[in-house]
Amino acid sequence: MDLDAGWPWYLGAALLAYLLGSLPFGLLLTRAAGLGDVRQIGSGNIGATNVLRTGRKDLALATLLLDGGKGVAAVLLAWSAAGPGVALVAAVCAVVGHLWPVWLGFKGGKGVATTLGTLLALSPPVGLLCCLTWL
Repeated sequence: MDLDAGWPWYLGAALLAYLLGSLPFGLLLTRAAGLGDVRQIGSGNIGATNVLRTGRKDLALATLLLDGGKGVAAVLLAWSAAGPGVALVAAVCAVVGHLWPVWLGFKGGKGVATTLGTLLALSPPVGLLCCLTWL
């Protein structure tokens, strides 16, 4: 870990990444599309697979990309601001935010897309291998 960054960077990255990870894109997109609360159907999760159960492939793809994107954004922002050690902390906290979002009573999704996003940002070859395995 990059301990030269100092604890304020770690704490700040952890908090910001958690809040970013907590954004429930599946819920926001389905509500915006007039489909109601995605947690009331299928598995009850907020992720792309459950959004797909609404029959809207476009919203499911958008959810997948946005959930992955929030993991990428958390890692890249932290890395550019304070280095790879802080980026690792941000990666974990973004996934934790998706799993247990403060905005939804700490009940979120499974974190697959967000985890893939963090892996793609931390190590693109590892991220691509994980994507291929997932597919």
